[in-house]
Amino acid sequence: MIPRYQRILFWVLAGAILLMALFLLHGCEQAREKLTRHRDETPLAAPVATPSETVRLAMANDADGSISMVERDIALPVESTARARVLLARLIAEYSYKDSAHPIESGPAIDDVFLLDLPLGPAVAAESSTVNASPDSEPQAARGQLAVINLHGAFADHHPSGIGPETLTIESIVGTLYANFPRIEQVRFLVDGHPRDTLNGHADLTRTYTAANTATKPSQEAR
Repeated sequence: MIPRYQRILFWVLAGAILLMALFLLHGCEQAREKLTRHRDETPLAAPVATPSETVRLAMANDADGSISMVERDIALPVESTARARVLLARLIAEYSYKDSAHPIESGPAIDDVFLLDLPLGPAVAAESSTVNASPDSEPQAARGQLAVINLHGAFADHHPSGIGPETLTIESIVGTLYANFPRIEQVRFLVDGHPRDTLNGHADLTRTYTAANTATKPSQEAR
């Protein structure tokens, strides 16, 4: 007959082995979730049946707080808002590359881009003037546009916090739009479709930014 103390010892050891197995399984599950959460979620550009074209990106550098223009060859859609969204997605994606001078965690960043004609106001007046215009009248010059950039909430929440890196990201976006869309005069930002005070605690998102050349260093060669 097995002594009582040996039976107790056996069950204690069996329980300890079971607890260790559960602990290991839990640790493996946590590691898997961590790897999944931090995998490269940068959206891949869908294939487009258009040739590549040279665009200009206003690239930020955290080391000296500068922005320089670089050229890239990218296949872009024809429609303006889609072009702007793909272009900005490429800009942010470059910041997730290894050895980026302005590192940002990879993942979805630009949900939507809306281009609105300026000045903003009721469309009725514009339609009326178009109807009443004489056939011989010259067409009006293209009006300026307001670009509304709808950022992904996770992008804003995980953006490096600080007035320096946040401001550089905003200026990088504004400068890229200015360099590639001549009609854009103003830029505003939303996060998940709603106004937000700051990008991640510092850079002001409540203001309207003037589209301008934000480059502070000479242009770099295309890559």
